[in-house]
Amino acid sequence: MTAQTGERPSRLFVGLAATTALLTFGLIIFGAVVRVTDSGLGCGNEWPTCHGSIIPPLDNLTAWIEWLHRFFAVLIGLFGLAMLGIAITAYRKRNQIVLGTTTVAAVLFALQSTLGALVVVMDLPPTTVTLHLGTAMLLLAALTVACLMAFYRPKLHYRRDRFTALAFVTTALAFVIILTGALVRGSGATLACTDYPLCNGQLLPFEQGSLATIHMMHRFAVAALGLSLILVVWYAFTNRTSRSIRLLAAGALVTYFLQATVGALFVLSAAAPLWSATHVALAALTWVLMVILSTIDTINSRNTMGTEGTWQPQTSEAALNR
Repeated sequence: MTAQTGERPSRLFVGLAATTALLTFGLIIFGAVVRVTDSGLGCGNEWPTCHGSIIPPLDNLTAWIEWLHRFFAVLIGLFGLAMLGIAITAYRKRNQIVLGTTTVAAVLFALQSTLGALVVVMDLPPTTVTLHLGTAMLLLAALTVACLMAFYRPKLHYRRDRFTALAFVTTALAFVIILTGALVRGSGATLACTDYPLCNGQLLPFEQGSLATIHMMHRFAVAALGLSLILVVWYAFTNRTSRSIRLLAAGALVTYFLQATVGALFVLSAAAPLWSATHVALAALTWVLMVILSTIDTINSRNTMGTEGTWQPQTSEAALNR
């Protein structure tokens, strides 16, 4: 395959991957709308049909909200199949990382769809709801990584250090707070703590029952993520000269603070639906920013990929700055 013939499917793949990732991000937010409007069972316990038909009744708003959620999921699946087809034909030999990541995304989509069906059929069990959201976040990450690996070429190269490990730990923490947040919502622990930052006047409300404990564990995870993000920003501005790394770190920290503020408002407003959907959106944005940061830093700190997928040795960032 020549560079010119390989360039066209590469551009198509990047466009498809970016579009599919954005659709997945939107679907995650729309999923929050489904929850706050109590539309999770808008089509009853049926899947894939909705009240016995493909199209829901025109006068049933909750059914239409749930149906639209399913429709966009199908659209993402079609885009994902197109991505997989292009990855197999265009990247099988010259960039197996892109092919592998796209394959993982396809598996995650199939798993997410299965969990989505189980959520409906089993009357929204908290554990399955949590796994459904977690899988959606992993799908978003896989699509984002596939897109980055297909087009990103580093301008700076350096050895891996503590920052790389810290970035991965922080990304994992961002995922943890999403899971614990989903568990809080799914278990009915949203208003188990009615004040902030304490839980009904206590820092450790373990004797208040399991719901208060679940809620407070989520807050502790959020606090741990905040400390980790502050370290990420500090290390980015002291140990990295990459402008993209610095901007991503700062953006993730700002988004985190907005997310934490909205989380507090969500509790103090007695779980107002607007704050709930916004909270999920900001959590997803924090997650994807950290995924992008970790991916870019990983690419920068290893040998860079050439135009046809061969890896070329590069000098370190410190050497480039001398």
